[in-house]
Amino acid sequence: MPDDPFEPARRPHPAAGPPALPAAPPAARLRVVVADDNPVVRAGLGVLLSGRADIQVVAEAADGREAYEKTLHHRPDVVLLDVRMPGVDGISALPHLVGLAPVLMLTYSRESEIVHEALRLGAGGYLVHGEFTADQLVQAVRDTRNGRANFTATAADALLAHMRHGTAPERVPLPDGLGAALSTAPPPPVHHLSRPGEPSEGLSQLQPPVGQSSVTGGSVSPPNRQQYGLSSREVEVMDLIASGMSNQQIAATCFISEKTVKNHINRIFTKLHSTTRSEAIARWLGTAPRDPGRHR
Repeated sequence: MPDDPFEPARRPHPAAGPPALPAAPPAARLRVVVADDNPVVRAGLGVLLSGRADIQVVAEAADGREAYEKTLHHRPDVVLLDVRMPGVDGISALPHLVGLAPVLMLTYSRESEIVHEALRLGAGGYLVHGEFTADQLVQAVRDTRNGRANFTATAADALLAHMRHGTAPERVPLPDGLGAALSTAPPPPVHHLSRPGEPSEGLSQLQPPVGQSSVTGGSVSPPNRQQYGLSSREVEVMDLIASGMSNQQIAATCFISEKTVKNHINRIFTKLHSTTRSEAIARWLGTAPRDPGRHR
């Protein structure tokens, strides 16, 4: 018999709960490319990182060229990059990789020159093997994706020592010919990097190190920096700015807050009569055109 349209609606059974909500879609996993010439290290990192629910190792690479190709293809969220690798080393590949993804250096190389050069070229952090736990590495990978810098003790100490000796603005030769595949010209802009399916022109001209030096001849008179009256902390911050570091990297290196870094930079710009980072760097390095209206 059909239901009576005038009959009151039947109440649901008391045991029946509210309708089930659709399941939330799973969060996207953080995608990582691991570049290291040691297959044991690559395998260990793959097991460690992929064992986390929010991280996935999407590719491995044995040298800088392969790291670039895998990064170009997979477009990961983070690249873990070793320094010393056969063929194209990590320092040579770094300026090309940072145009594609954030890069976290993960290496046994602890020399201050290497730490400084890696950060100058755009690395988002620097970890030395043996100085971090598995959980700290995982957190560093997550932080790198989110733009937060991480340094292990040796890397931070090496960088501070390098800055305090006043060698930051100058390019010093790297040990073992590292970075020899880099030309003396600056890295190509991001928009010049290849898209998926196109030839990898960004790294096509890099060759394995053959011992050539990027140090050019000629002498340049050192700039007179005492005229600006910077404090010792401001000198340290200005050296880090000139090395290409971001405010966040400077804060991590000097163990101060980003707000404090910004306060230092405001005072530095006032003393250097500059309004932009590039102008301040040019004055600090003595490459700014001389202002005929100002006695120096």
